[in-house]
Amino acid sequence: MANINHKPSKFMLNLQHVLPAFADESKNIVNGLVEINANSINKYEFITESGQLKLDRVGYSSLAYPVAYGLIPQTWDQDNDMLDLLIANVTEPLIPGSLAELRVIGVMKFEDGGERDDKIITVLADDKRMDHIKSYTDLGEHWAKEVEHYFEFYKHLKKVGTCKPLGFFEADEAVKIIKECQERYEKEYAPKLD
Repeated sequence: MANINHKPSKFMLNLQHVLPAFADESKNIVNGLVEINANSINKYEFITESGQLKLDRVGYSSLAYPVAYGLIPQTWDQDNDMLDLLIANVTEPLIPGSLAELRVIGVMKFEDGGERDDKIITVLADDKRMDHIKSYTDLGEHWAKEVEHYFEFYKHLKKVGTCKPLGFFEADEAVKIIKECQERYEKEYAPKLD
């Protein structure tokens, strides 16, 4: 795990730009950088340019993240940020800033302030408790309702009606979006790297 094919360095590497999006594309396993644990109202984000984890904001309401949350490296979504991911059914809290290999099981298409900001749905790839989860539908109807509700209303006290879930889709659609975001990263963001 985490073989980044990079020679040893005395400088800290920015994993957002060093790790590939897929750890094992044939198994729909992506590299995920963890930003937020489930049950948190704090919004942490990696600084794209430097790689440090920053407290972006404290949530405006008592709504807490129903899932762990992070990003897929070397991707660039339509909201000019790395592609977001949700990590479902995490048993133990994950350490923000850590790297996890995640199996893609779907996507929730999403719009935030008029910009597309899709959320790739994943489970931990090496958690045997998740082996039977092949699709986001295996998480249950209530899971989807809870996630949709959270993302529709988590900014409601700040900007009413700006967040719109656009439906859930299977893993093949999620992989298509990841690949589109990889291409956008190579075209729009990678040329800015030193």
